[in-house]
Amino acid sequence: MSLTVDSPLLPDRLRDVLPPDAVLTDEASLAAHARDATPFPECGTPAAVVRPTTAEQVQAVLALAYELEVPVVPQGARTGVVGAAGAVDGCIVLSTVRMDRILQVDPGNRLARCEPGVTTAALNAAAAEHGLMYPPDPTSREVCTIGGNIATGAGGIRSAAYGATADHVLALDLVLPDGRRMRTGRGTVKGVAGYDLTRLVVGSEGTLAVVVGATLALRPARPPALALLAQFPSLTAAGDALAAIALAGHAPCVLELLDRATSEAVAGLGHPLLRPGGAATLVVESDTADPVRDLAAMKLLCKEAGADHVVTATTVQESRAIMEARLLAVPAVSRLAAALPGAPTPCVEDVAVPRFALPKLITTIEGIADHHGLPIFTTAHAGDGRVRPAVLFDGADAGQLARARQACEDIVAAALALGGTSTGTHGIGTLKRDWLARELDPAGLELHRGVKRLFDPKNLLNPGKVIEA
Repeated sequence: MSLTVDSPLLPDRLRDVLPPDAVLTDEASLAAHARDATPFPECGTPAAVVRPTTAEQVQAVLALAYELEVPVVPQGARTGVVGAAGAVDGCIVLSTVRMDRILQVDPGNRLARCEPGVTTAALNAAAAEHGLMYPPDPTSREVCTIGGNIATGAGGIRSAAYGATADHVLALDLVLPDGRRMRTGRGTVKGVAGYDLTRLVVGSEGTLAVVVGATLALRPARPPALALLAQFPSLTAAGDALAAIALAGHAPCVLELLDRATSEAVAGLGHPLLRPGGAATLVVESDTADPVRDLAAMKLLCKEAGADHVVTATTVQESRAIMEARLLAVPAVSRLAAALPGAPTPCVEDVAVPRFALPKLITTIEGIADHHGLPIFTTAHAGDGRVRPAVLFDGADAGQLARARQACEDIVAAALALGGTSTGTHGIGTLKRDWLARELDPAGLELHRGVKRLFDPKNLLNPGKVIEA
């Protein structure tokens, strides 16, 4: 039996298999869970929101939805920006945020087991109690969840040195669209038995299975780090410094680039280390065995490339002040947005290019901002070529909204033209589904569709996301 998307029977059927407080149908809850953080893709209205606390409850929800042929949209903290967690009309939104237990931290094997609703910061704090760390560090680490990180394959500012989420997922506990439970991967440090279904699910954005548990690799806590800040009169000079650092064999754990607009926004907050007027700012952090020597060498390379202002930390406290220049980028842009008329709205793009193409892409983005008459603030994880431009517009102005959406499209097109990819860390969702179809070759696109059909033959799990089934 299948139910129509507006059937009043669905909440009652869900309450048959879940505790009463786990099923929400009030208008406020439905509206709050209708979309993620992207301002663009249209979202539907869910029929119900469920908040299970156990894997068995997730199984019951998916088995019921499969029987009734009702779509299910998995959600974590909804910090994504591509519409991957947006509801479709009549769906069940399955929120995993109440599944927030850290089940085990195993120092001997350097791994942790946890549920999907654990925040990234909470897991890292638990690991730190054992002298370990969980390396992936998204900027939303305090609120984003492990399940969401796995769904999108999230990275962070240290990912060039320590890897992204996919590099640390050893095994997954999953529920398939029909309610069956399965495990992928291993609990050992090494193992190659069978196809790597774990890597297949990481980054699949909830379209193949629902993560109800994860086994994650930990690493020894990193040693104290020291930082460097360099400002440049041009993006070309900053690019020369990036190339020189890479070619000299340096491997800083953080290598961040701020464009002119972002640098000026942070300087406008009164950060003592940033001078106004710079075209680009480089923030570097080293946690090598001899960071003082490492930074001294990179300082020289920055100067030779044309840096006109360089600050090198000698203490952990000074390093924190330098790193704050990077961390203040979002608050600085938010402060500028708050002063604008109308309904200031940011659209955070996410693309990646070969590292040496970063200056060219950022220069192109500055031209896109001028062309559309909209401010764009760009930061880049320069260590691995990921670029995060924030397009600011008045969400109440239909003309600005249209220009902002076109600006985002132009940014993706520019990245692909430079040999890059349409997304570096946030995924495809609905916003970039057409771009993925262009980025993949025909054989790859058909294989993606075949994998989706194999896992989800009824196309009920997060339908319409990533690819058209």
